[in-house]
Amino acid sequence: MWLALVGAILSEVTATLSLRASEGLRKKPWVVPLAVFYPLAFVLLTVSLDAGMAIGVAYGIWAASGVALTAVGARVAFGDPLTRRMMLGIACIGVGVILIELGATH
Repeated sequence: MWLALVGAILSEVTATLSLRASEGLRKKPWVVPLAVFYPLAFVLLTVSLDAGMAIGVAYGIWAASGVALTAVGARVAFGDPLTRRMMLGIACIGVGVILIELGATH
């Protein structure tokens, strides 16, 4: 269940960064990762849900983690800004993900 969710997150981040690298789909080789990883992300998210993960937990973690990892990945791959304020936001996302998971166990 958790491994599938991690795979869904990494697939979505990979596709999103590939979308940026494609420069509006003008660089055709980057279309292949888009066609592979976006659908894979949804398949793996579905696997997590089918395994019994609550939709609020799965989607919350998937979306929040995706935002944070995409910001970091864009910094590394494209030199996008990653300011202190943005890093604080990423830390808040991390805390939020933990709170969602802790809340789901009760």
